[in-house]
Amino acid sequence: MTTDTDYHREVDAPGRAELVERVRKKIDALGVDYIYYQYISITGRVMGKAAPARHWETQARKGVQTWMGGVTNVLPDFKGNLIGFDSNAMECIALPDPDTFVQLPWDKRVARVFCTLFYSLEDPNFPGQYYEYDTRGNLKRFDREFREAHNGLHLRVGLEPEMLWLKPEAGEVRPYSGVTEPLAYHIGQFESARDIWMQVSDYARAMGLDMIQGDCEDAPGQIELNYQFDDALPTCDRMTTYRQICAEVARQRGLIACFMAKPFMGYAANGCHHNCSIWTGGEREVQDIVPGELPGMEENWMYSKGGVNEFENTEGGWLPTELGHHVLGGSLKHINALTCIGASTVNSYRRFNDYGLWAPIGANWGLQNRSCTVRISSPDRFEFRAVDSMVNPHLFCGALLKAMDDGIRNKIDPGAPESRNVTEVWQSGGEVNLIPLNLRDALDALKEDEVIRSALPGRLYEVFDEYKQDEWTRFLREVTNWDVEQYLHCVP
Repeated sequence: MTTDTDYHREVDAPGRAELVERVRKKIDALGVDYIYYQYISITGRVMGKAAPARHWETQARKGVQTWMGGVTNVLPDFKGNLIGFDSNAMECIALPDPDTFVQLPWDKRVARVFCTLFYSLEDPNFPGQYYEYDTRGNLKRFDREFREAHNGLHLRVGLEPEMLWLKPEAGEVRPYSGVTEPLAYHIGQFESARDIWMQVSDYARAMGLDMIQGDCEDAPGQIELNYQFDDALPTCDRMTTYRQICAEVARQRGLIACFMAKPFMGYAANGCHHNCSIWTGGEREVQDIVPGELPGMEENWMYSKGGVNEFENTEGGWLPTELGHHVLGGSLKHINALTCIGASTVNSYRRFNDYGLWAPIGANWGLQNRSCTVRISSPDRFEFRAVDSMVNPHLFCGALLKAMDDGIRNKIDPGAPESRNVTEVWQSGGEVNLIPLNLRDALDALKEDEVIRSALPGRLYEVFDEYKQDEWTRFLREVTNWDVEQYLHCVP
C-alpha cells in the first residue's frame, strides 16, 4: 500500500504531532469524555460521529470511518434512490483537524473537532486522496492556492446571519409565533429576548466567536448577532458553530432556531450578507474573549489582525483600488452562478420575489445601493447580498475565491456602479439585469459557468446538481395552499 497520498501527507504534516499532543493535554485538563468528529455536507449540514476521548490519539492518526454518502445527508430522491451514491459505496476517512478542538459549553464532558475527508486507503481509484465532496476541505485548498497564486493575497469575510426564534403553537409555526414583534432595532423588543441572545453570545465566546453586536430585525422573532470578521475558513467554521449553538439554545427553551431563508411572506427574510475584503500580510492573534484557561485549542480564538487592505483606496472616496475593481469584476461576471450557491434552495427565491423588503434583485454593483446584489457598504469592503442563512458558507466562499481569481487574472472591469433603485426600474418596465429569480434558472446559470463549477471539483458538481434538481422536482410535485386558494373554484 502506497504511503504517498494526500492522507499520509496530512497526517505527517510538520507540527501536527505536537497539535495532537496539545489536544490530549486539553482533554485531560478539561475532563472531556467524548468527542464529536464532524464534517460538512454539501448543503452545510453538520455530519459525523462521536467517540470516547480516550481513543483520541488513534483517531487523530487513522481518522474516523464514515460512509461516503454522508455528504449528501443520506437523502433519497423522490424515486427512493440515494442521491449521489448507492448503498454499496465505500467508507471515507474523516481526519480531525486538531486545531479546531473545543469543548461544548452546554455539556463540558463533550468536545468537537472539524474533520477533513479523504478517500479510503482501499479505494480502487483514489486511495488516500482528498475527497472532493468535502466542501470544507475544498475551501482549505482553494484558499491556499489563491494565496500562492497572488503573492499572499487572501480573503477576509464577515457574515450577517439573520434568523428567527419561533414558538411552535399546537405543532404549527405562524408569523405571530416569533418571540419578538417585527420592530427593527427596537431595544424594548431586543430586551424581551435578552435571555436568548445572551445565552447564545456566552456559548459563542466559549467556542471562539468574538461577538461584536446584535439587534432585533424586521420579522417576528428575527435577531441578528454578529461576530468579528476573519479569514475565510475560520469564518465559515464559526458560522457552522453559530448555527449549532442557536439550535442547542432552542432545544433547551422549547423554541425553533429558524435559519430558513423565507419562512413568511410579507416579512423580511433571513439573509446572510457576506462582507468581503482582500488583504496581504497580517498576523494570527489570540483574542481575549474568555477569561482564564481556554476551553479548547487556542487557534479557535485566533483572528487575523493587521496587514494591508488591498480593496480600500487610501486616496479617499468609495471606489476601490484597481485590484478591488478586478475583484468586483470577477464577482459580477459570475454573479448568477454565485447566486445559485448562496441562495441554494427553492425557498431562497421567495426572498427575492417579495419586493420592497431589502432583498436584492439587480445583477450589478452599487455604492450603498441595497437593490444591487453587490454593494459597496463601506470604502474598505463589498457586500455580496444574494446569500441567505441556509447557505453552505464553505462552498460559497470557495466559489467566491474562484470568481475573484478570475477577475484578478483577467483584469475584469465591473463597469460603472448602478445608482438607480433596480427594483423600481424593473417594476416600471425599465431595462435592468436581474439575478436568477428561481432555483431552476440559478441551476442553469451554474451549469454554464465553468469557473464557479471549478469550486465543485470532480463529481461534486454532478452530485450537487442532482441533489438540487431533485429538490426542484419535489417542489413541482407538491400541491400547496396557494394552488388550492387560486384554483379550487376557478371554473366554470
